[in-house]
Amino acid sequence: MTSEQNTHFGFKTVAETEKAKKVAEVFHSVANKYDLMNDVMSAGLHRSWKRFAVSVSGVNPGDKVLDIAGGSGDLSKLFAKKVGPTGQVILTDINASMLGVGRDRMLDAGLNVPAMQCDAEKLPFPDQYFDCVIVAFGLRNMTHKDKALAEMQRVLKVGGRLLVLEFSKVWQPLSKAYDVYSFKLLPIMGKLLAKDADSYQYLAESIRMHPDQETLKQMMVDAGLSKVDYYNLAAGVVALHKGYKT
Repeated sequence: MTSEQNTHFGFKTVAETEKAKKVAEVFHSVANKYDLMNDVMSAGLHRSWKRFAVSVSGVNPGDKVLDIAGGSGDLSKLFAKKVGPTGQVILTDINASMLGVGRDRMLDAGLNVPAMQCDAEKLPFPDQYFDCVIVAFGLRNMTHKDKALAEMQRVLKVGGRLLVLEFSKVWQPLSKAYDVYSFKLLPIMGKLLAKDADSYQYLAESIRMHPDQETLKQMMVDAGLSKVDYYNLAAGVVALHKGYKT
């Protein structure tokens, strides 16, 4: 008989089998207000961070792109324009509510972007299929980040790029002000705009539990990626990591 493993859900310690359920509840709750809250939380900066990720992705017309934890589809929309009619973008998310929002947005925009519900730790794609894989603001919610990164590396072609856009460790002189914003103001905004303070409390906590820039860089190297580097955006509030499959 094996003992059940524990993991973090924000600042709480929970069984691994419980985490996926709890994360799902968070995103079912916030799905319909997710874009509004992103705009409020980042003063609209999340849109420029995503455009920057696309600009450094190295993606060309005709390429295949996998958008993991793509949620409402911001990045899939940008990449679809980048790869053009000869390319392919696949939008995935483990959460049906988030995926439904993204799928509807792709249809409304007239874009041919398939939406698939799947777990990043067990991707249903063949080896060496994609030119670029991106996960934005989703890795920190995954239970086994090492497994997810290894799967992303597996489905990349040789020469392909993995991009991880995620909240990270802020510049130290700003940390106290950032804590006040995250743990005082953010839950209040969640309550006012999404009628859900608890979910936004979790989101703030999950950011603090996520690996910092150098730790995530090493995790990507351990997953088999090379030439891994990162860009700090907004004083480290967010970092964009990029690695290659060789």
